[in-house]
Amino acid sequence: MTTEPVPPPDMAAKRILLVDDQEDIRLLLRLALAPLGAELLLATNGAEALRMAQERRPDVIILDVMMPGGLDGYQVCRSLRAETTTPRPFIVLLSAKGQQRDIEEGLRAGADHYMLKPFSPLELNDLIMRSQTA
Repeated sequence: MTTEPVPPPDMAAKRILLVDDQEDIRLLLRLALAPLGAELLLATNGAEALRMAQERRPDVIILDVMMPGGLDGYQVCRSLRAETTTPRPFIVLLSAKGQQRDIEEGLRAGADHYMLKPFSPLELNDLIMRSQTA
């Protein structure tokens, strides 16, 4: 008999905002993070991500760097970090842009972590779990 792993009780009360313009990446993120038991919120562009972050106050934001619509992930991250009246979410920039200058720009924008696509779902889960216990 096999049983599903039980998520830590503290993750069940958490919100994770997934922001990516590609539907297949959003699906992969949802499948990868579902075992954590957190509430998963979805956004498809930067403006939607900012609105949802302000309204829903996620604990973690997984944010694509390259998105259409005028706001890229760096800009969204900077805007979120400039907001001082809301709790500070843990922000992971997720991107295919892997040059050192891209990573440095992401960290300067205020990201807590920069992860490259393709990403390891196990590594992402571990990163989120560690961020919530730190």
